[in-house]
Amino acid sequence: MLRKIMVTAAMLAAFGHAYAAVDINSANEAALRSIKGIGPAKAKAILEERDAHGPFKDPTDLSKRVKGMGGHTVERLQAEGLAVGPAGAAAGVQAAAPAQGKAATSAAHAAPAAGGQKSDATVVVKK
Repeated sequence: MLRKIMVTAAMLAAFGHAYAAVDINSANEAALRSIKGIGPAKAKAILEERDAHGPFKDPTDLSKRVKGMGGHTVERLQAEGLAVGPAGAAAGVQAAAPAQGKAATSAAHAAPAAGGQKSDATVVVKK
């Protein structure tokens, strides 16, 4: 019984982390600052650049337009949950799920769809 509870808790934790992506093109300052590695000054610079020149097309566009955001920094921020580009948070969720392993993928497929509809998928945990 304890094993089942622990597996369930681990899957819920992985599921929550997978959906924690912050879309850089729609996030406010507080949401940007929730990403490890983005402080008040960097969040302000991102917002000012986005307001002045429109949404960021991809990670390369972000690194070119915001001072101090090199390629490695953008990659690290994406690993922390920052989603960049037209696909936005959906791309961040898809990228985060494989990093969490098979349990996260199963949990993500069993999650309710974006329209609030429930999926018929089931999660099978092998011992």
